[in-house]
Amino acid sequence: MAGTATPATKLLVTQHIDHTVHSYAHDERAESYGSEAVDALGETVGVTAHQVFKTLVIKLDTGKLAVAVLPVPEKLSLKAAAAALGAGKAVMADRTEAERSTGYVFGGISPLGQRKALPTVVDASALDWDRVLCSAGRRGLEIELAPADLVRLSGAVTAAVTAG
Repeated sequence: MAGTATPATKLLVTQHIDHTVHSYAHDERAESYGSEAVDALGETVGVTAHQVFKTLVIKLDTGKLAVAVLPVPEKLSLKAAAAALGAGKAVMADRTEAERSTGYVFGGISPLGQRKALPTVVDASALDWDRVLCSAGRRGLEIELAPADLVRLSGAVTAAVTAG
């Protein structure tokens, strides 16, 4: 698929992981990149909002960055994410720091193929689905794959990390 090569998609190809890349026209005025993906792909791909996962970079109280991957409609429990990653607390990471560490642009950060692999937690709800979608490493580009592959390739732990 032309124009879909990113570190994330290259990783999936080299690891021989069954996946599908979906693209859509990204609107620069979009305020929520995850909601934009859900709206653009919900009907065409036939997935629900809870199958589309967003990637959030957090900073643990240890000073290290980490990644939390959770369904787009949900809010992150920073406390639960920190605990799953062996820390006491976490805050949202600075945008510039997140981009520098992952090698991806904000709104297109993928849990796969990061410049510097960060400790990752994937919300346990991912395991309820046969396939989930996450960023392919560019705004307007999503990867559909088995949740077990997402967890394995990102080196993630799974835990309930949504608030509420």
